[in-house]
Amino acid sequence: MLEFENVSKSFWTGRQRKVILDRASFKVELGNSMGILAPNGTGKTTLINMMAGLEKPDEGEIRRGCRISFPLGFMGGVIGRHTAKENSRYIARLYGLDPDYVEAFCRWLCGLEEYFDMPLGTYSTGMRSRFSFALLLALDFDIYLIDEGMPGSTDVEFNRKAGSILKERLEKTTVIIVSHQAATLEKFCRSAAVLRDGRLYQFDTLEEAKQLYDYEAQG
Repeated sequence: MLEFENVSKSFWTGRQRKVILDRASFKVELGNSMGILAPNGTGKTTLINMMAGLEKPDEGEIRRGCRISFPLGFMGGVIGRHTAKENSRYIARLYGLDPDYVEAFCRWLCGLEEYFDMPLGTYSTGMRSRFSFALLLALDFDIYLIDEGMPGSTDVEFNRKAGSILKERLEKTTVIIVSHQAATLEKFCRSAAVLRDGRLYQFDTLEEAKQLYDYEAQG
């Protein structure tokens, strides 16, 4: 389970204080994947980073009673001057996994060929995205975090393989995905929430969340 209790988070933009969460309380139970609808610029990435433990709340408590992934597309922990091979084996050791397996899995899924043995600093954005996604799928989590704003891959073969693996993984794990489009959530989630004015409003169905989200957009 992932639980937020009276969590607040805000930033000073130089002109005003931008509120991401204002004493928000909610929980995500394992087995109940949840989508979060939020307009661009409301702090979707910050919220996902807080779930992963990459950012701390200003106030309140975040409880993580399970294994929660880093956000899809997050490249923290990897070292640009090291190769994908070196990075995959390093990350495997951090998570207590077999380095040979993680390296082989990433090498197969990425399809980077000789670039897999070259430093990440030489990669294009798309290549780095493929390696990050491969790392995410190579590791074993109870909850996977997906931020719509993260860069994706334009490689068709990679998307086919990665999409197939992710679909299988989500049949036995839980996903939290944030997006400004309801259509994105329909592929993954039954329940949904709306992030609005620093509050997270949870609903049993995506359709209920869409009604509030569309109403606010029209207003």
